[in-house]
Amino acid sequence: MTTSKPTIVIIHGGWHVPESYEKLILALRNANYEVHCPRLPTTNLSQPPNADLYTDSDLVRTYVSSLVQAGRTVVVLLHSYGGQVGSNALVGLGQETRAKEGLSGGVSHLIYLSGFALSEGVTMMDKVQEFGHMDLVPVSFDWADDGTCVHADPRTLLVGPSDLAPNEVNEYVATLIRWNGKSMYQPSRHAAWREIPVAWVYTTQDMTVPFSYQKSFVEDMEKAGRPVQTFEIATGHAPHLTATAGVVDAIQHVVNS
Repeated sequence: MTTSKPTIVIIHGGWHVPESYEKLILALRNANYEVHCPRLPTTNLSQPPNADLYTDSDLVRTYVSSLVQAGRTVVVLLHSYGGQVGSNALVGLGQETRAKEGLSGGVSHLIYLSGFALSEGVTMMDKVQEFGHMDLVPVSFDWADDGTCVHADPRTLLVGPSDLAPNEVNEYVATLIRWNGKSMYQPSRHAAWREIPVAWVYTTQDMTVPFSYQKSFVEDMEKAGRPVQTFEIATGHAPHLTATAGVVDAIQHVVNS
């Protein structure tokens, strides 16, 4: 493996598990990257749930800290809900911040893949409410009384239009599980994007995190003084499955820029 390449950490979305990203992980490993995708505690299938946004954030912070403290340069790919988790978890672990402290290693880039890049005190549902889409929440997700949920129509709303064979879509959908949806109503405490360079992969046909939401996140970061390098892929909310080569190309571009 080429040691000059950064380590890639994927922070997965709600309903997803590491197996949901196998196609992307394999493609990145074939490009000589070391890839990690820790499983978030909110996907441990406990009912009632015993983990939330902050539990997930603690796990990600500990996991990435271990890589950073070993002197690794880390690029973090944040998909969907993973965007809020990473934003909340990684403050203080940026390469630039650590270098000022005389420390090696650190997170060199955050790459949001249709992810939630929220400010402090803001929830995922605040963004949904901002766009007037709260009426779609009970339609899109099947909720249990304990606050866990599954996606109501992943083939349409997650995968979307694609050229994939039906069996490949079926295999992906089979990885999706029940998740603690209460996390969508919990506010972020930190915003790591304020101190770590950011890139964004727009998914223009996304029906779960619409293009309008994504542009709003980027605009908010840029208004806060954070430049954002952007890429655009005409695909739905699962580009790791439906547009894998495009995601790898974007990562490569960020790493080499």
